[in-house]
Amino acid sequence: MIDINITGIGWVTAAGIGLGREHQRFAMPRGQLPEINPADMFKKPYPNFRRMDEYSRLGLTATALALIDAGLSEWTRERDIGIIASTYYGCLGTDVDYYKTVIPDRGAQASPALFSYTLANGFLGEAAIRFGLTGINYVITEQRPTGLAGLQTAMEHIARGAVEKILGGDCDVGCPPIFGEPTKVPPGAVFFMLETSPTSKRSSYGRLQLNGAGDLLLDGGEIKDLTDIVQKCITSYRSI
Repeated sequence: MIDINITGIGWVTAAGIGLGREHQRFAMPRGQLPEINPADMFKKPYPNFRRMDEYSRLGLTATALALIDAGLSEWTRERDIGIIASTYYGCLGTDVDYYKTVIPDRGAQASPALFSYTLANGFLGEAAIRFGLTGINYVITEQRPTGLAGLQTAMEHIARGAVEKILGGDCDVGCPPIFGEPTKVPPGAVFFMLETSPTSKRSSYGRLQLNGAGDLLLDGGEIKDLTDIVQKCITSYRSI
């Protein structure tokens, strides 16, 4: 079992937008997500941000906030930092919206703007470009909606010695209404910056472990879901 430092946390949920070091509590309720202002994360103008679909804006924002919280948002040369994201619904809502433009007129009016965001990993490329990240990145679909699969997989990459720094987290905007079923997971995105040896002077939120059964532990305590780990990190940091 290896120990990894959590050095940054960023999120967007129906309860608000935040960084771990700036908040005392975290919640991931059901409800409407807040409006995101790209100027809060990006110092340079980013006109393409508002053209993205909701899923991509959500994932990119939480990723950016985790890097800011870890003191790793500024860069002058590319860094070997990866991103692993898990999701339950992915960009399914965008896929539906796109096909609504394809069906009429036999595809003559298909939207190229929507088509460019019909892959769930689109925002990872945007994050890599904006923050100079060259590490491995991909999205995995969760079978059980705990929100922890991305974090667990990121830890596995570190355990194999493939990376020393990696972002792991979860991103979901919910089930499209067209399917007529209730959303199984609340909307929101949460990302964690994981480092074997922190390069900034910021204190770690705690030591994350991955045991032989694939379970996540924080400073030896079992982790249940996203809300559990974020709140435990914040509480631990406040007690330092």
